Amino acid sequence: MKKNLALIGLSLTLSGCTMLGPATTDITVIGLNDFHGNLEPTSFAGVMVPDPKDPSKQVRLTTGGIEVIGGYLDAERAKQKNLVFVGAGDLIGASPITSSLLRDEPSTIALSKLGMKYSSLGNHEFDQGLKELQRMQNGGCDSNDMSKACKFMNPYPGATFKWLGANVVDKTTGKPVFPAYQIETVNGAKIAFIGAVTKTTPTIVSPEGVASLNFLDEAESVNRYVPELKAQGVDAIIMLIHEGGVSKDGFDKPACGTLTGPIADIVNKLDPRVDAVISGHTHQGYNCVVNGRTVIQGDFYGHLLQRLDMTIDRQQHKVTSIRAANVVMDPRSTARNADMTALVTRARQLTDAVKQTPIGTLASASVSRTNNDAGESALGDLIADSQLAATKDKGAVIAFMNPGGVRADLNATAPNNTATFGDLYAVQPFGNTLVVMDLTGAQIKTLLEQQFDNPSAGQNRILQVSQGFTYSYDSTAPKGSKVDPASIKLDGQTLDPAQTYRVTMNSFLATGGDNFAAFKDGVNVLQLPNLVDVEAFSTYLKANAGLAGGKQDRIIKSK
Repeated sequence: MKKNLALIGLSLTLSGCTMLGPATTDITVIGLNDFHGNLEPTSFAGVMVPDPKDPSKQVRLTTGGIEVIGGYLDAERAKQKNLVFVGAGDLIGASPITSSLLRDEPSTIALSKLGMKYSSLGNHEFDQGLKELQRMQNGGCDSNDMSKACKFMNPYPGATFKWLGANVVDKTTGKPVFPAYQIETVNGAKIAFIGAVTKTTPTIVSPEGVASLNFLDEAESVNRYVPELKAQGVDAIIMLIHEGGVSKDGFDKPACGTLTGPIADIVNKLDPRVDAVISGHTHQGYNCVVNGRTVIQGDFYGHLLQRLDMTIDRQQHKVTSIRAANVVMDPRSTARNADMTALVTRARQLTDAVKQTPIGTLASASVSRTNNDAGESALGDLIADSQLAATKDKGAVIAFMNPGGVRADLNATAPNNTATFGDLYAVQPFGNTLVVMDLTGAQIKTLLEQQFDNPSAGQNRILQVSQGFTYSYDSTAPKGSKVDPASIKLDGQTLDPAQTYRVTMNSFLATGGDNFAAFKDGVNVLQLPNLVDVEAFSTYLKANAGLAGGKQDRIIKSK
C-alpha cells in the first residue's frame, strides 16, 4: 500500500511538472492583400524569367490566380494543420471583368471556399456603398445593380469570412458597423485578429456611399481594444490593416528597416502588445520590422502571399517567435486547386462573350497610364478626350479625369492591335457615370490648386484633362498659388475667372471624390445615369480607329 501511495505521489508530482512546463503552439498565418477580384493570373513585375519563345530574353513571371492560391493553401495545410488564412482588404472592387461583371460574387465565394477566416475592410470594399458591402458580407440579391447580382449563384450566399473594421463607425451611434476583431482558437492558442482601413477612405471612394460613416485614426482605434482582448486571455494579437507604405528593399528581403509612409507612423503608435501587422493598400511587396514589430505586405492581385510562422506560449500568453516571408504564387511549381478551376471556368463562361467583344484598333499594342514628370499620361489624355466627346452635345468644353480611376494600361489583346471590351474594362472597372456642370474660371483655378498636397503634404493627384485645355504649374510655389492663372487656357484663350464653362467629370469626382471639393460647387448639374465612363470610352475608340496616346503636352510643370 505504501508503495502504491508513493507511486501515486510520484505520478502527481510528474504531472505537476508537466503542467508547469512550457505549452507552445506553432501556427502559420497566411495573408492576402489587394486581390481586387483577380481570379486569373497576371504579370508580376517582381520576378523576371527566361522568355519561353526566346531564352536569351527575360519576361515578367505570370503569378497568382485563385487556382494557384488554392493549390498553395492545400499543400501547406497538408503540412501544418494550424493554419489561418486572412486578408488585408481590397479583396473586391476595381476588379477584372471576370469578377466585377458578376458583382465580385465569384471572388467572395472563392475566398470563402478556400477557408479565409477574416479580413480587414479595404477602401474598395466601399466602392458600391455600405449597403452593397453589407450584402456582400451577408448574402442575398437586394443589390444596387440587379444586372450583375446573383448571376453567378442565385441566391448569392454571402462571405463566410468576416470583414473587420475597428475604426469604421456609424456617425450616429459611434459603434463599429463591422466587428472590430475576432478571436480564433487554434490548437488551444487564442489569436486575436483586429482590422482597420485607411482613414482616408472617404476621400477615395464616392462620398455618398460612406456618408453615414466616420473613419477614425487607425492606431487609436486598434489600441482601444487591446486591453479588452488581453482581458479575454488572448495569446497573440495580429493587426490586419488596409494601409501601407513603401520600402527600398525587395519583397524577399527579411526584416527590412527601410519602411516609410503611413503604415510606419501607425505602427509606431500601436500598443506594444500587438504582435504583428499584415498590411495592404500601397500595392508593395515588403517584409519589414518597425519598432521591433513585423510589418508585411504582399504586392497585389495575389502575386504574393504573406506568411507568418509563429510560436506561441499559451501559459505566458505571448508570441515567442515570428518568422515572416512573402511567397510567390508561382504556377510553375504549385498545383492548381480543382474546385477553384471549376469556379473560374464558370465565371469565364458567364463573362467571356462580353469580355472578348472587339471595340476598336490602337496605333500600337498598348497605351500607357504611366505619368510623365508633370503628372500627365497618354491613357489619361485619351479617357478625358472620350468623356468630352461623349458630352459635347450637352455643351461640355472641358473634361477632367481622376488618375486613380485609370486602373491599368490599355493593352490590345486581340489581333491587329484590336482592343476588346475586356481590355477597356480593365482600365475603367468602376462603372462611374458621367456628369456635366458649370464652373467659373475662378472655380477651375481652385480645382487645379486642389491637386497639390493631396491626399497629404508633398503628394499630388494630377487630373487628366481633355484636348484643348492647357495650363502650367510650379511645384515649388506656395500652396494655393502653384498654378499660373494666365497659363490656364482653352483652345489658346486664357480662362476668364468670371466666365462660366461647361465641364465633364465622372460621378466619383462630381461629389468631391479624391478631395476635389470644387466640383461640389458646380451649378446646372446634369447627371447622365445611362452614360457609363467605359461605354463613353468604347464609343470613342470605335469612332477613332488607330488611336494613340497623344503628346502629353497639356500640362506643363515649370519647376
